[in-house]
Amino acid sequence: MRHITLIAAALFALATLSACNTVRGIGQDIRKGGEALEKAAK
Repeated sequence: MRHITLIAAALFALATLSACNTVRGIGQDIRKGGEALEKAAK
């Protein structure tokens, strides 16, 4: 039973970290898009 809990915790941590990287990447893409729009507007 202890192994199952450890594996579940490891999978949860992995999923959380990968989601964090994905959200950060989307944020960077949106920021770059906004910067490009600002540059085009000038």
